[in-house]
Amino acid sequence: MPTSDSRSSSAPRRRTLLIAGAASALVPPVAGGPAWAAAAESMPGATAEAADASEEAYDALLARAAAQLTGGDFDAADPDFAAALRTLDTQASGWWRQVDRSAGRTALWPDLSPASDPGNFGQSYTRLRTVATAWATPGTSLSGSAEAVDTLLDALRFLRSTGYRPDRPESGNWWFWEIGAPRALMDTCVLLRTRMPAEDLAAYTATVAKFCPDPDRRTNSPSLAETGANRADKAVIVALRGLLTRDAATVALARDGLSDRRDGGRNSLFQYVTSGDGFYEDGSFVQHGSVAYTGTYGSVLLGAAGQLIALLADSPWAVTDPKTSVLYEAVDRTFAPVVFDGLMMDAVRGRAISREKARDHNDGAAALSHILQLASGAPATYARRWRALAKGWIHRNRTTPYPGLVGIPALARAKAVLDDASVPAADRLTGHFVFAGMDRVVQRRPGWALTLSLSSKRVAAYEAGNGENLHGWYTGDGMTYLYDGDDLGQFGDSFWATVDPYRLPGTTVDTRARADIGSGGGTSTYRPKNAVAGGAVLDARHGAAAMELIADGSSLRARKAWFFLDNAVVALGAGIGASDGRTIETVVENRNLHADGPVRRLTVDGRRQPDHDGWSARLGAAQWAHLDGTGGYVFPDFPGRADDPGLRALREERVGAWRDINTGADTGGSASPVRRHWLTLWFDHGVSPASAAYAYVLLPGASAAATAAWAQGRPVRVVANDATVQAVEARRDGLLAAHFWEPGRAGGLTSSGPCTVLVRRGRGGVSVAVADPGRTETTVSVELPFGVREVVRADDTVTVVPGARPVVTVRVGGSRGRTHAAELA
Repeated sequence: MPTSDSRSSSAPRRRTLLIAGAASALVPPVAGGPAWAAAAESMPGATAEAADASEEAYDALLARAAAQLTGGDFDAADPDFAAALRTLDTQASGWWRQVDRSAGRTALWPDLSPASDPGNFGQSYTRLRTVATAWATPGTSLSGSAEAVDTLLDALRFLRSTGYRPDRPESGNWWFWEIGAPRALMDTCVLLRTRMPAEDLAAYTATVAKFCPDPDRRTNSPSLAETGANRADKAVIVALRGLLTRDAATVALARDGLSDRRDGGRNSLFQYVTSGDGFYEDGSFVQHGSVAYTGTYGSVLLGAAGQLIALLADSPWAVTDPKTSVLYEAVDRTFAPVVFDGLMMDAVRGRAISREKARDHNDGAAALSHILQLASGAPATYARRWRALAKGWIHRNRTTPYPGLVGIPALARAKAVLDDASVPAADRLTGHFVFAGMDRVVQRRPGWALTLSLSSKRVAAYEAGNGENLHGWYTGDGMTYLYDGDDLGQFGDSFWATVDPYRLPGTTVDTRARADIGSGGGTSTYRPKNAVAGGAVLDARHGAAAMELIADGSSLRARKAWFFLDNAVVALGAGIGASDGRTIETVVENRNLHADGPVRRLTVDGRRQPDHDGWSARLGAAQWAHLDGTGGYVFPDFPGRADDPGLRALREERVGAWRDINTGADTGGSASPVRRHWLTLWFDHGVSPASAAYAYVLLPGASAAATAAWAQGRPVRVVANDATVQAVEARRDGLLAAHFWEPGRAGGLTSSGPCTVLVRRGRGGVSVAVADPGRTETTVSVELPFGVREVVRADDTVTVVPGARPVVTVRVGGSRGRTHAAELA
């Protein structure tokens, strides 16, 4: 069963704050009072420099906060802005018309009844913020409406009397009390500040001060320090509260919360961590202690911290921490590698993959918006690069265009970049990236990208809870996500609602029936028992990765490896065994062919296969296959390969519903049926295999002719594929790559212990890369199969004894899975 994580057992259901108008700016909250100011003054970092801040300073920052919500001045006649206005107006006016104004009401909207429930009052404040944003935005049907203001003021009073008030103890999900409700409430107060009676404002800010007094601690568990996105969100809330109450110490408390002045920087957002929550130097981002969360929590942190930096700029409370460079570096190091043409890769979105209204294009648009917001106050060298990056993403995504995904504030920043001829549209990022801190690997080439989702005793295989991610069982078991520039809807087009969750690409699974996970309250994570998960990168271009599979609730064990070349990814599996009397499968591909569109031909060894749903076949010893619109698959020989490796194929129409995988209070999906066509290729290893193996090669974007030529020419040879070592050789590239599970030898390489090794020999010399993804060794020694004369360059952890059989010794202990490199001649 999943193990509970102390940070995430009652963790927040993070919303998508873009789309449909208002909230795409990700703005702050409010509140304060003399008692809170006195408490703040007694804390380290609460400065007196703002004690005499003028009324004009508060007014200016509150106007800036309002503009962050509404977008400020814009051309309503511009077609993009006009469309965003219509979206905002439609949603806001619809909710405004539906508000229950009766005397005996128990809720503002019937679907959020009773309003005393935390999830319901939390969502009610979000809707009121949208209505308030429409009221404050010129060009909507509610703009400047006295009736709308009266309705909003009355609704806010109702929610305070019925649900969110300081004399109530927290119940249910803490997030609604400490972040969700106060953030939306403070935003609404900012927008209505000139029309809101003083006694109302005082009541609301006092409520927020009770549940979110500072950014530093979890109010319902004061011993728990806030980290990551939660800390950033709370800092914004506290800042707005301080501005609304004109309390200088509270605003300073918010600013200092970003740097964690209270605890000497222990939980600062502007630092690199080596475990737990936060940014890692290798580009990883983790939240909830062990979950790869760049695409949601990481993005929220980027947005909230960036917003607060922009909000307080050039004021008495400006953020001056010199380590803000960590946040700037994260754009290139952490976010850019996992965004493909504006899509946020699902491998770093955690349980958010199950949210119908927050798909890869939504979270990608949110991250893009945050990056452009940060660029507005970042040093020019960073800002120029980020704007070019964003412009390229926007230009290339014609499947889910950015202007239709965001509200007016984000759209205004984007259009300024799109209309600036001096900003080029950057090409797709290329390279190989190993995120050792979160067990993710990404290979990016000019036309495609592939992401590998691993897990270990350090990094969760999945997170589920509060009704979310009910079928996420195998998402961290080596799932491979293939992104193709010609099929940007692959994962965003109801992939998760209709995919067979037992057949995720790249995984080896026991076919046992599984029960839903995460259907109860709170969230939890599952971390398997394996140590090995990760790999090495050579020259930022090639890579190798491995994962030992110790299956959850099954005797299934397997050793899996992947080798990343310029135009191919080779996947190997060995030592596949189980004893439970069930069939074991390895999934080569499970491709979403969408609901309609042209027929996608499958060709196997030159013969076209049937196109109709319901077709299935045993492909036996097929050498290659090709799927139109995706690429090629090659099934190479390897030592010990069976005559019939058990390759199977299936075309089917699958019917599902988002409600099947997400029943969350505020993120639950529709129960309406969704239909998609699918093509699946897999290896059937049989019932309780003893020592099964597989090998296949992905050729993304390759034509059928190129796939056939690759299979015939065999430019990559599988050197070894067993429980001791898995290795390939790409002769044309001079590349030899291996993962050693134990001391062993393959292709002339010899290793003293477990490690991942890549060696490339060319005219320019020899490049070597070594990593210990299991983090079990202190040193490993690798003997090369050819002579070298000297060391050109080497990391300080690497020593080399040149000669006819050179030995490369690497001090891997304490390096947390990172790659160690040397260049030899």
